[in-house]
Amino acid sequence: MNLSEKSIENVEYMIEQIKEKLKVLNLGAIKPSHFDEEMYEELKEIYDMVLRKNSFSPNEMQALVEELGSLRKK
Repeated sequence: MNLSEKSIENVEYMIEQIKEKLKVLNLGAIKPSHFDEEMYEELKEIYDMVLRKNSFSPNEMQALVEELGSLRKK
């Protein structure tokens, strides 16, 4: 998958990968439909960081979820 291109499909892919890596319990809290291409660069940064790390502290997970929340469509 070429994530250098801004597309809805890439947004959906990154969100699903982030959810899987973080083992998000409330899957409804983070849906690909909540995001669009407008925040692509910010979402890509979060995606890259999440995939680099092997584990997350509870504080890191909270911060990531809050950051994703701030990127949601208004």
